Amino acid sequence: MTQLEKVLYTGKTHTSGGRDGESRSADGRLEIKLSTPGTAGTGTNPEQLFAAGWSACFIGAMGIAARKMSVKLPSDLAIDAEVDLCLTGEAFFLRARLNVSLPGVENTIARALADAAHQTCPYSKAIRGNVDVTINIV
Repeated sequence: MTQLEKVLYTGKTHTSGGRDGESRSADGRLEIKLSTPGTAGTGTNPEQLFAAGWSACFIGAMGIAARKMSVKLPSDLAIDAEVDLCLTGEAFFLRARLNVSLPGVENTIARALADAAHQTCPYSKAIRGNVDVTINIV
């Protein structure tokens, strides 16, 4: 485990009702309804929230990698994240893909940026060895 030097930020939420409930942040900036995937509910679900958080964090990690490699990231950089909720027998698990779009960046450089980001992104680190992850350059 990594030695702690400094806590930069703590996200705080209160969630009730599980997948069919609601969640709100302590600072009031986030207030969402939750729904089980595939139901008629109007809320989001944990898989979508994870995909959004991870892809945003991953873009930040790509920015760090780009600065180290002296590469300018395109302003239209985007990630389409896909997080699958899977079932084998009675065991639930996640599988994920990040589809990274770096228009105008040579494929080998784009791959190097994505690989470096995957090594430093806290979300990527948190799931490493536990979730089957594919990173595609699109």
